[in-house]
Amino acid sequence: MVHRIMTRRTLEMLTFDNTYARLPQTFYAKLNPTPFGNPPYLIHANSVAAELLDLDLGQCTRPEFAHLFGGSALAPGMEPLAMLYSGHQFGVYVPQLGDGRAILLGEATNGRGERWDLHLKGAGLTPFSRDGDGRAVLRSTIREYLCCAAMQGLGIPTTQALCLVGSDEKVYREQIETGAMLVRMAPSHVRFGSFEVFYYRKQHENLKILADYVIAQHFPHLRGTDEQYARFFTEAVERTATLIAQWQAVGWAHGVMNTDNMSILGLTLDYGPYGFMDDYDAGFICNHSDHNGRYAFDQQPYIGLWNLSCLAQALLPLAEKEALKAGLDAYTPRFEQEYLRRMRDKLGLVAEKPEDDELIRDFLALLQDSQADYTIVFRELSAFSSVEGASNGKLRDHFLDRDRFDQWATRYRDRLRIEESDDRERQIRMDRVNPKYVLRNYLAQTAIEKAQQNDFSEIDRLFTLLRNPFTDQPGMEAYALPPPNWGKHLAVSCSS
Repeated sequence: MVHRIMTRRTLEMLTFDNTYARLPQTFYAKLNPTPFGNPPYLIHANSVAAELLDLDLGQCTRPEFAHLFGGSALAPGMEPLAMLYSGHQFGVYVPQLGDGRAILLGEATNGRGERWDLHLKGAGLTPFSRDGDGRAVLRSTIREYLCCAAMQGLGIPTTQALCLVGSDEKVYREQIETGAMLVRMAPSHVRFGSFEVFYYRKQHENLKILADYVIAQHFPHLRGTDEQYARFFTEAVERTATLIAQWQAVGWAHGVMNTDNMSILGLTLDYGPYGFMDDYDAGFICNHSDHNGRYAFDQQPYIGLWNLSCLAQALLPLAEKEALKAGLDAYTPRFEQEYLRRMRDKLGLVAEKPEDDELIRDFLALLQDSQADYTIVFRELSAFSSVEGASNGKLRDHFLDRDRFDQWATRYRDRLRIEESDDRERQIRMDRVNPKYVLRNYLAQTAIEKAQQNDFSEIDRLFTLLRNPFTDQPGMEAYALPPPNWGKHLAVSCSS
């Protein structure tokens, strides 16, 4: 077998283009980032993301790196622009949104021909900033940087973050904070709202141009096929359903599932007031600005469908209504299939049985009633003994109603025996899907508070930990414990 060795590149060797800039000018506003008043400095660089660009990680320590990805310099081939889109925010259509604090620098191409959008978040005012200042603060960029790493480690489709660049520039939020920039990477940053804006403006030719562009760039197998727009929509439906099933399985809430925050590629996009659940609560609301619970944890599957219906409406000028409806009808079966498959995996079940749904729902009800920690209990479930008479005492102690747990445990033991499950082999499989470590809000907050004192060590520690969330890591046991009392109910808002 011949192994292809990729040449690690210097900054000067990176090649940039911007195919989005070839679209008509109504799709964007061209402008350069606004550099900080003080010199930017590197806080952290993502070695995994650097590899995707074939970039030598040693390049990240060069001053030129912080200048390039801190808004102070441009590389040849970059054509910076702020993307136009609209969207439904908390169920209400907003006619124009767009990149209000982010600028698409361009696309970097690696040696495999893969193209990666480099999106600079916190890059300054754009025509779409509305009443904002176009900046991001250190606090919010740390949260996004770490959660991109966490989702990647969990195997959940996501944008990635190449680096985190800081400054001493003051930014005004609820209090005075320091500004920072984050370089977000994805094959595309096109959103549901990118289509909605041209539908509601009745600019159907632009709608077709955008759909053709996205299909050519990211769904080339559909080009020229019958009903290509409806088939494109169906694939977006399937990707979104699978993504949200993955969120639900790990106990993660997005917090602001507006249509402008929904990726056309089925990626987790725009990390604001997200949250991994600590104590299991189906109605968990991670965004304290979400007063009506529209984006509560248990509402996410429905909101995914609702958002896709908005996308379907936007595509009506391009595809037959019945074909789009058929695509939308594929959402619920795909979500249920993907969610149940992942939950079976979390329970260590190999075969598929009709009663599995009830077994899963009853276990979640036990967690809810006992306010048991979602991540910890599922991790400890892998050590469940199927031996007759085994007490499974450590697991049992998480539940307030022990008798009720015992009844469920009997059903679970019987279910394992039906497929002749081997405890040791099952534990290995379950530990591969039930993470030991997740990015709890208090862990992110600890990293933020240290960083605000110019100590970035916790960012590096969490980044390393979260890249391998399923593996026991020596000396890191404290990160797998329940949060302290102060960390259980941290208020996180859209500005986070």
